[in-house]
Amino acid sequence: MKFTMANLLFVSLVLSSSFIQLSFAAYPAAPVSPPSPAPPSFCDSKCGERCEKAGMKDRCLKYCGICCQECKCVPSGTYGNKSECPCYRDKKNSKGNPKCP
Repeated sequence: MKFTMANLLFVSLVLSSSFIQLSFAAYPAAPVSPPSPAPPSFCDSKCGERCEKAGMKDRCLKYCGICCQECKCVPSGTYGNKSECPCYRDKKNSKGNPKCP
């Protein structure tokens, strides 16, 4: 008798947990819209200043533009000052090196 009651309780718990999971799956999370990118003219002018003295200007402008679009800011000057824009500072490439010039 005790064994049958224990089995019945166990089966009911398993079934109820599967119904709970199904009920949560029925309500998808509200979509989060990504932040709007910075205007190209803003990034072009800021990255032009940032990459003015770069040895590989084309590469600098490319990566600066990518970072600017995502972060909506570019540090002042031609080198350093990355503390002004934490997003820009913290972006890393696949090797773990800084992505943004």
